[in-house]
Amino acid sequence: MKDSDIQRQAVPPASMRAAATGDTASIITIDDIADWKVGDTDPAWIAALETGKVLYFPRLTFRLKEEERRFLDPAINAEGARSITLEGSGRFKGAAGDPATQAALAAMVARFRAHAQQLVESLLPHYRDAVRMATTSYRPKLVETRQQTWRADDRRLHVDAFAGRPNHGERILRVFANINQNGVPRVWRIGEPFEDMAKKFLPRVERYRPMQARWNRLLRKTKKLRTEYDHLMLQFHDQMKLDPDYQQNAPQLTMPFAAGSVWVCFSDHTLHAAMSGQYMMEQTLNLPPSAQYDPAQSPLAILQRLTGRKLI
Repeated sequence: MKDSDIQRQAVPPASMRAAATGDTASIITIDDIADWKVGDTDPAWIAALETGKVLYFPRLTFRLKEEERRFLDPAINAEGARSITLEGSGRFKGAAGDPATQAALAAMVARFRAHAQQLVESLLPHYRDAVRMATTSYRPKLVETRQQTWRADDRRLHVDAFAGRPNHGERILRVFANINQNGVPRVWRIGEPFEDMAKKFLPRVERYRPMQARWNRLLRKTKKLRTEYDHLMLQFHDQMKLDPDYQQNAPQLTMPFAAGSVWVCFSDHTLHAAMSGQYMMEQTLNLPPSAQYDPAQSPLAILQRLTGRKLI
């Protein structure tokens, strides 16, 4: 089957409404936070986040400087690049323009990185010594018109897992900011609880083959050995995206994240799909599951409990 055929079958329209089985408790709205440094955190927020819910801060805003408004243009994204990124190593890539333009844009992305780090360290102080700052991204392109393969198409419900980058159970924590200046929301679909999804897809996944994992590592198809945990997460990612019935009919809700707002979730735990919007900042942080407030809530712990065996 061609990718174009899969595209037509698997992606619901951006205008779809929340499924009747959608649970608004998937979103925890925190109205009283308007500063990137949280004064007093709440154990209930932390517990919600670690069980796969999204923390939504409608009054928390990443404010652009006047001279940065020129970067609200998809042409600032270099041709062929999916997004503009500042890697954990400090390497900046994906931007168009002359050196001065790229330096100014890199400074904007780095400022968001600092804000996101401050938010996470004040909201989740137990993470402070264990969390690792990873890639910071700016995505200026319109979601609805991006042309992507089915595997890269984030308009399909999925959990984050990467074929070439096994993470051995390490958590993927993400901070998002909608910086659209025209009042356009970033519209997501948010799916059912991770464990409910896993129970449905575990009987369908392909068997893990340790020899194949070793060959993939030897041939440098993966940066590390793909463990059984990584295999299962990648299978969930792919099987969900390839299942049009699940995409259309699984329990889910549609959530518009307002322009000028911020939201946080574990993207390896929260089933999500980005359906529409333009101009978004994103910070990725990695965390060992042992550093969580409740490690039993990690996808690794859940899958080991469901399978009855160690997966890494």
